[in-house]
Amino acid sequence: MELGSFIFSDPGGRENNEDSAGERRFPGGGVFALADGLGGHADGELASRAVCDVLLSEDPPAEGGLEWLSDRFARANRAVLDLQRKLDSNMKSTGAALLIQGNSAFWCHAGDSRIHRLHDDALDFWTEDHSVAYKKYKAGEISRAQIGQDEDQNRLLRCLGSPDPRRSVPDIGPGVEIAPGDGFLLCSDGVWEYLLDGEILADFLKTESAREWGELLLLRVAERVSTDNDNLTLITVRCYGSEGE
Repeated sequence: MELGSFIFSDPGGRENNEDSAGERRFPGGGVFALADGLGGHADGELASRAVCDVLLSEDPPAEGGLEWLSDRFARANRAVLDLQRKLDSNMKSTGAALLIQGNSAFWCHAGDSRIHRLHDDALDFWTEDHSVAYKKYKAGEISRAQIGQDEDQNRLLRCLGSPDPRRSVPDIGPGVEIAPGDGFLLCSDGVWEYLLDGEILADFLKTESAREWGELLLLRVAERVSTDNDNLTLITVRCYGSEGE
């Protein structure tokens, strides 16, 4: 499987960019990772960078991709806890990672950084935020579109760097078969809170490259953000046949 990708990260309306994002390519696939240092916590940028550094530090084995990704998250959590002790800080971070190996895709996430999958010209999957606001959506108290504006959006129930092991365990996506024409979007809350699901799909369908898709999404966000908006980070990934972008 050939892959095309586009990565964008910007401080937005904040002084510091506490988001981190990156990729690691290897023959037959790649790992794509995004992390958001929690606002209001000291050294959030260090926490998010530590998470991405661990997630992207080595190639996965030929087999057992899901177990490898789960282990990477456990290591990333320990890395943030080590930094907390070293710097006497309560830094924390979300984490979202996508692993593509051949014709299979795996993912993990903790917190409210999201992963979306587009397949057969539809947005057929998105990760569920570990937040109070998402719980309210699941309970029918608010709509999905209202999650980003809810007063409890930033109250996370899971993250990396939590002293409670139960609150650092990621959700793990079982391996799924992918095909040419599939796409993935990873993004921090500074991006997804300004996008509707239908817009993510519409921009995907009207473009052919990961860069074009990502740039259209960012144009939508730019028209809607306030001057003090959160950091903006996204990764778009597209799957091709024998030829890439």
